[in-house]
Amino acid sequence: MSFVEELAAAEIGATFNFYREGPRARLLRRRLAGYLAARERARFLLVGEAPGYRGARVSGLPFTSERQLTGAGPAEVTATVVRAALEELELEEDTLCWNVVPTHPGTETANRRPTGAEIAAGRPFLEHLARGRHVIAVGRVAHAATGAAYVRHPSHGGAEEFRAGLLRFAAGGRPVRRLLAPCQTSVWHG
Repeated sequence: MSFVEELAAAEIGATFNFYREGPRARLLRRRLAGYLAARERARFLLVGEAPGYRGARVSGLPFTSERQLTGAGPAEVTATVVRAALEELELEEDTLCWNVVPTHPGTETANRRPTGAEIAAGRPFLEHLARGRHVIAVGRVAHAATGAAYVRHPSHGGAEEFRAGLLRFAAGGRPVRRLLAPCQTSVWHG
């Protein structure tokens, strides 16, 4: 059984498994399989709390809204900020995005914090994807669940702190110029 098939079959507490349920489940499984294959060699695993009702629940991809994929459908602020920062820092192709709980805790119109049992049930999927990657936790729930390096969640006014946190992980020790004030020329990371 493939990773995506295992995920589609998983019962993770009272979460909605959009890879199994709903009229778009097959499309979302295909999207996820393609995304995982494209990021198979990604060095970083960016881990959030759980899919959002306007983001991965609809698109099938962590930190991604349907609008980002197709130009139509709902947009999600967190997805927009995360993808823009990854692109800006030239980390998009080298980063696989995931969630501590890979299925949606909440309803079609709301999110809720995942339970401890849901976090535990999502752990095998996270551990599988984390192998051989540098894990970066987005937000406190992901940090508590993984113990990984922490970056602030971009919601509720945290976009700049999120970008600054990601800047620490800019690849390869080359200068990163895009987020610096005009009077600064570069910052080296290594």
